Amino acid sequence: MSTDTLKIRRVEIDTYHENVAYLNRQCSVYRAEGFQALSKIEVSVNSTKLLAVLNVVDDDSIVQSGELGLSQQAFKYLNVKEGTLVTVNHAEPPKSMDAVRRKINGERLSQLDFDEISHDIAETRYSKMEMAAFLVATGQNNLDRDELLYLTRAMLQSGERINWHEPLVADKHCIGGIPGNRTSMLVVPIVAAHGMLIPKTSSRAITSPAGTADTMEVLSSVDLMPEQLLEIIREERGCLAWGGTAQLAPVDDMLISVERPLGIDSQGQMVASILSKKLAAGSTHLIIDIPVGPTAKVRHMRQALALRKLFEFVGDRLNIHLEVMITDGRQPIGMGIGPVLEARDIMKVLNNDPDAPADLRQKSLQLAGRIIEFDPDVRGGQGYAIARDILESGRACAKMNNIIKAQGEVVIDLQPGKLCYPVCANQDGSVTHIDNFQVAKIARIAGAPMEKKAGVDLFKKLGDKVSKGDALFQIHAEFPADFNFAKNLAKQNSGYTIGDDEQILKPLIAF
Repeated sequence: MSTDTLKIRRVEIDTYHENVAYLNRQCSVYRAEGFQALSKIEVSVNSTKLLAVLNVVDDDSIVQSGELGLSQQAFKYLNVKEGTLVTVNHAEPPKSMDAVRRKINGERLSQLDFDEISHDIAETRYSKMEMAAFLVATGQNNLDRDELLYLTRAMLQSGERINWHEPLVADKHCIGGIPGNRTSMLVVPIVAAHGMLIPKTSSRAITSPAGTADTMEVLSSVDLMPEQLLEIIREERGCLAWGGTAQLAPVDDMLISVERPLGIDSQGQMVASILSKKLAAGSTHLIIDIPVGPTAKVRHMRQALALRKLFEFVGDRLNIHLEVMITDGRQPIGMGIGPVLEARDIMKVLNNDPDAPADLRQKSLQLAGRIIEFDPDVRGGQGYAIARDILESGRACAKMNNIIKAQGEVVIDLQPGKLCYPVCANQDGSVTHIDNFQVAKIARIAGAPMEKKAGVDLFKKLGDKVSKGDALFQIHAEFPADFNFAKNLAKQNSGYTIGDDEQILKPLIAF
């Protein structure tokens, strides 16, 4: 075991949810201890221990012999001054990796297994490669419903849990896969204006061109400290914030940081992620929106019904009142895809603008109405009318403006990216199909959500008549490289199909 000490040096590299350390190849500790690149080390100072993935450096300007460099994440975790002396040792591999290997071999895991895996991830004992192995091992249909319950419970227990000391704390969540589906930003102000508590914490986009947090960030700050968040929610009865700073089910955030670049979004992980976050946020009543369509995340009604049973099974055992709405997922909701474009649509609906997207308005009222019916003073069937009155009276807009100001208003115009390219119909006919995945991909390649003004502005929806040369949608980007990639992708496949009216798929009935 090493007894040599090294001086801490901050290395200005953002490693996003992973502690990374840097040693010079000529460092005596590196040579004596036989460390290898990408191995795990334990850094100790006083009573604090940090586990980090080791990178080996050959450039003295980054870290010198006798120094230990720490990434931004690791330096913040250790919370010491530069130059502080620390000791470095080999880290013991996480014992719970044995359970991951057993899962890879097809074995069924216990609650204890998931608890140990979750604890080791929360303690940063897993590298991103090891988290990826866990995600792949539990991906698709490799978790039975009891394992899914165990995973949800383990993720829930990995962080803080809020108790609002109220009998009814509402929330809603859409499982995703539908571009532009920013209903939360309308549901929250409507429900909060009704007086119900709805503390909406959201994640950032994983595989989509924008998440609720990404779009809300156009209008206000979403990175709020827990005490600030609690104060806003108590005052305004709602919020629209990123959940990452509140330490609610932090293991979920760490897993998402691996899921995002890999494009992984398995059914089991999705259920565990949603329910652990909602329960940690103190929710007692929850609406789950499952859109179904040929290019949605859920493509068949039987899959939606199976997913609903999973949500209900886990929710019932973790004591949350949960209702599932299965909705039409044949096409994007609203007209804008990308943070600024989606924020524009939201504000149009809130301001009762006649040009506001009717589908976004209607779906949001349906969801808000169902949540309002959780209120014991509201009779079944009255929720939609109450929600519509709150929106049309301007109370929802006033509530949204209050939430924006409380979270920290951002001054930004809602004009999309300056580089634009119209994608046009190649024949006469009707829009018979819109590929959600392809349109979302074009928006992401254009720069969304990282570039807030990038994305896709839709001009035509299912059933609309078009003539050859009519613009179907317009790409917006901020940078030429993104713009050219998105333009070329749209030329290869626009995601739109033009044909005869009888080829249009019939809508699903929401229930």
